[in-house]
Amino acid sequence: MVNSEPAAVVDDSPEWGSARLDLDAYLARVGYDGPRDNSGETLRRLHRAHMGTVCFENVDMVLGRTVSVDLASIERKVVRAGRGGYCYESNLLFAAALDRLGFPVTRLLARIREGDRKRRFRSHTCLLVRADDTVWLADPGYGYAGLIEPIPWREGAVRTVDGWTWRLVVDEGHWVLQSRRPGDWFDLYAFRPEPQFAVDYQAAHYISSTRPGSPFVGRLVVQRGLAKARYLLRDNVLVTEYPDGREERESLSARSVVDVLRGVFDLPLDEEDERLLLRFLARF
Repeated sequence: MVNSEPAAVVDDSPEWGSARLDLDAYLARVGYDGPRDNSGETLRRLHRAHMGTVCFENVDMVLGRTVSVDLASIERKVVRAGRGGYCYESNLLFAAALDRLGFPVTRLLARIREGDRKRRFRSHTCLLVRADDTVWLADPGYGYAGLIEPIPWREGAVRTVDGWTWRLVVDEGHWVLQSRRPGDWFDLYAFRPEPQFAVDYQAAHYISSTRPGSPFVGRLVVQRGLAKARYLLRDNVLVTEYPDGREERESLSARSVVDVLRGVFDLPLDEEDERLLLRFLARF
């Protein structure tokens, strides 16, 4: 196995820019007011706060705007403007906050599965974090079906939070995060514990945000995973899932999509955002 001892030391490399993060502003953004230490309880609470506050969204991509994954740009968008972001933005911001709090963090790239074992390029981010002599898989940036709280990085580990359940298994040398669905386990993504650098994220982000055929290019994708329900919006279709396995699916008008973005997903859209979104959604 590559790198059998991940997250061994705090990564203070200047390439991540963590030292420049306004930690007070970030913690206020996610609504965290607990201890500022590197304990497992702080990791759990901060992960939950971030997951419940910063939704997964690609609105800027849909509107033809450039999305940057340098920390200053992410902080300006997510912390200052109160927006969400997709996995690169969300998890790199979370990792920077963990750096500042003294958590050893290993930044990884993963292969999305979404129930399919087809081999895809590594397009998702996740983190291994050490706290209380345990390494945890942390990932508040996955979206609707993502972890609400970290899960121990251990084969066979199972974590149930608010009625939602996840499991870690090993499959042909890859660690696989699974979500419990009615009747069976559902593969979310697979990864190896191989540390990535800023240039790796920049390359993966460029492909994910510009390549024709990417699920985030030319398609609105907004997600939010909360304790009582999971919400997934693809263009004009809103899917709501509940811990008991119930699922609701609704086709929305363009105006209703904008309302849902502001309401369910808590996105502060301005008049220009609304005008461009309505034009984009007119095709459905």
